[in-house]
Amino acid sequence: MHENPKLTIAIDGPSGSGKSSVSKEVARHFGLAYLDTGAMYRAATYRVLQLDIDLADQDAIGKAVREMPLVFGTNIKEEEILMGTTDIREEIRTERISGAVSAVASVPAVREYLIELQRWTINQAVNGIVAEGRDITTVVAPDADARILLTASEEVRMARRGLENTEKSGESGDLTQQISERDTQDSKVNNFMEAAPGVTLVDSSDLDFNETVSAVINAVNAQVKAKRQASRDASAGTETA
Repeated sequence: MHENPKLTIAIDGPSGSGKSSVSKEVARHFGLAYLDTGAMYRAATYRVLQLDIDLADQDAIGKAVREMPLVFGTNIKEEEILMGTTDIREEIRTERISGAVSAVASVPAVREYLIELQRWTINQAVNGIVAEGRDITTVVAPDADARILLTASEEVRMARRGLENTEKSGESGDLTQQISERDTQDSKVNNFMEAAPGVTLVDSSDLDFNETVSAVINAVNAQVKAKRQASRDASAGTETA
């Protein structure tokens, strides 16, 4: 367990890197809340499609997202994503949403609104939170106690997504084009393949799930320890100045 009363962990990474499942396990390990920012963008996309808004109409998209009646929980034990009173947890994972989410997420007004909502959610977490998403480490929570970029080779990521889809639907397919196109679209908005300064890179290409979780936990502990030492050194320097 961590010593600090509050711990914020930010985990970034491309599609298929395993950041969602790994982030959940890391949250359980540290006893923290969990925020899936990608699900927020998917929920926004659900609302836009629900209202039958043209994906080229950025003004209408921005307005719809700012006014959407989203209820988004952060309890790691029970996921809660509602649009009004409608449970949309399963709907936002469909191909219909996946095919439109990049178009919605790239709208500046959408990003601005959701980033502020994400920051508010992170600040509201009493004991701390693990927040994961494409630009968490650099834009949403650049001052997090620990920042991790979780990645893997394109081949490994495609294989994992193929396995995930097979487990969910019983069918497998060629996801090469889908993942490549999504990475290309999202990379226009943020860089999620290279670690920014102060962000620890964890490459899970040759790691299984448990090994990846351990690597991330070790990276978190190392960052927190280093920051505490830096803080102590700074305090000591101030006292002797």
